[in-house]
Amino acid sequence: MKIDSGIVGRESAPERVEVDKRWIMAYNAALGAVSATPHPLYPVCYEWNATRALRQATGLQNLNAQLVHAQHDLNVHRAPQAGETLTTLARVVAAEQRRPGAFVTIRLAARGAGGDAVSTTDYGMLYRAVHLEGGNRSLEKLEDPPRHAGELSKVGEVPVAATAAHVYTECARIWNPIHTDPEYARDAGLPGIILHGTATLAFSISTLMGALRPKTLRRVQCRFSGMVLMPSTLTVHASRQGDAIAFETRDERGEPVIERGWIG
Repeated sequence: MKIDSGIVGRESAPERVEVDKRWIMAYNAALGAVSATPHPLYPVCYEWNATRALRQATGLQNLNAQLVHAQHDLNVHRAPQAGETLTTLARVVAAEQRRPGAFVTIRLAARGAGGDAVSTTDYGMLYRAVHLEGGNRSLEKLEDPPRHAGELSKVGEVPVAATAAHVYTECARIWNPIHTDPEYARDAGLPGIILHGTATLAFSISTLMGALRPKTLRRVQCRFSGMVLMPSTLTVHASRQGDAIAFETRDERGEPVIERGWIG
């Protein structure tokens, strides 16, 4: 299995998506909250169509069973509003060979009807056991989440129900069978269905917001470092470091499933 680094620079056609109140409330409900205020990670919902279209246009969709969401860097320029239509453009901005496989980063830029920036996400995807042909390429200077400088303390727990992935899939309108189809997940080399990385991240953010109450949340960075099976209980550990909050989310064995997490 291989990926040609010539896909770097490829773009999807602009994807227009209407943000509706029901969708916002459904996403919050999947995270255990009743609210019509967009969750900070809600951009993953309206970005999904553009992400999928770009993978199809570049042939990456054919390797979907090898895909692991490995890294996330979201900048929120302003909150999306119910009733508005956003346009999201997806572009492959980097590809590099790493030991476990080919690492591809796409940039998702969402704008409002007037052209104003709403959110920008660098979405890092690891294609396990896939070879990158053509050498490493990058169009943008990408930033890895920095290491934490101090100790983290437990700030909360996240109970993950056996049905969490199915509920998140339907409420977020994000469909990937590794999260809902046990047979597909096993054929992909997984022990069973796993929780979406963005769900794990969203649960973690909700816990941090409740425990530490940051005044603003304009950026979210992290690495996904482990699978979340269901049912299970996660623990979120954090500390304030400078103007940001550093965090890590761990499974029941105490091993990180999200590392180098930052919100600020």
